[in-house]
This record gives sequence, structure tokens and C-alpha cells, in this order.
Amino acid sequence: MKKGIIGKKIGMTQIFDEKGKVIPVTVVEAGPCVVTQKKTTENDGYEAVQVGFGDQKPQRLTKPLKGHFDKGGTAPKKVLRELRLEDISGLNVGDLIKADIFEAGERVDVTGTSKGKGYQGVIKRWHFHRLKESHGSGPVVRHGGSNGAISDPSRVWKGLKMAGHMGAETVTVQNLTVAKVDAENNLIALKGAIPGPNGGIVVIRNSVKA
Repeated sequence: MKKGIIGKKIGMTQIFDEKGKVIPVTVVEAGPCVVTQKKTTENDGYEAVQVGFGDQKPQRLTKPLKGHFDKGGTAPKKVLRELRLEDISGLNVGDLIKADIFEAGERVDVTGTSKGKGYQGVIKRWHFHRLKESHGSGPVVRHGGSNGAISDPSRVWKGLKMAGHMGAETVTVQNLTVAKVDAENNLIALKGAIPGPNGGIVVIRNSVKA
């Protein structure tokens, strides 16, 4: 990755291009992020920068985190993420990363946590078909059916699609287009939808497909 930034999903809206065509966009409050730690090959075995987003009250920090921020001389942050950039020579602890690192027309990948759906059945979770509700189906029209064979293999195969917890997973949407950048207000408008609820934390990186 060449560049990246942490942001907060604000919500979806629409903008118009020069021809008057409607473009559905997701607005993200991107940064400003501060570099809180710089990892080098000599000390850590790889190169990366740790960046923080969102101010945090000092009294809400644990002692290890307080020491971490004090060591770097940076203000406490709510969210910390590590970005393994191709070149970190131009970044140092305390530097700011702002929304203007991206430009309109660029392609980006966005990683976030999808909306949690709770415990769901196989129809909603895996799009199973239901049984017909006539002639002896009984109360099992939305059930998942049998779990496996009898004496052989005498177990349930790993990966069998069953009811369970749905959502709240790390999801990456690739190759989105940056529709507009408002550097003054730290806003980036991305064409299309991104994972997670409004207010959710996302990481925007330059696209690997670009």
C-alpha cells in the first residue's frame, strides 16, 4: 500500500457531476490522523506506521496506552491502526495525515466492520429455500434440514452452513472511486456503499487494482 487513512462513516447521499448525472456516494470523515509510532526493520522486523484517529480523554486511557502516547509525545487517540506502507521515510511520529492525500478520480479499497445481524437462521444467513407450507411440512419450513450422514462419517462436516451469528465481520470493498474530496472539512465522498453503520470506523487505502 502506498497511502492510507482512518475515517468515520457519516452516511450516504448523492452529488451531481458536470453533466447533471446523479452519483450515489458515501461520505467519510477522513482524518486528520496523527502518526503515533513508526516501526522499522531494525527494531520490529518490518516497516509500518501506526496512526491514531479521534481525540480521547486522558482519564479514559489505560496506563500502557498513556505511556505509549507519552513516549511519542502525541495526543491520546480513540482509534489506532497500523498501515504497512511501501515507503515510510517521509513520515515521522507526530506528522498529520489528512484527507487531501487522496484526489477525485482515484481508486481506493475501504475496510470496515459490517453491520451485526445477531443470531440468524439459514434462510437469512445463507439464502436457503423454504419448504412448501402444505401437505405435511409441519413446523419445519424454515429449518436447515439434516446435518450429515449416519454411521459414516458419524460427524458433521466442517464448514456446513447452519444457523448462527451473522454480520459484525471485517469486510473490504475494493476499487471504489473517490468522487470528491473536501480537504477543508476532512471529508471524502466515495462512489457507492462501504461496510458498516453510520459512525463506524473504516480504513481507506489506495486500491491494489489501480
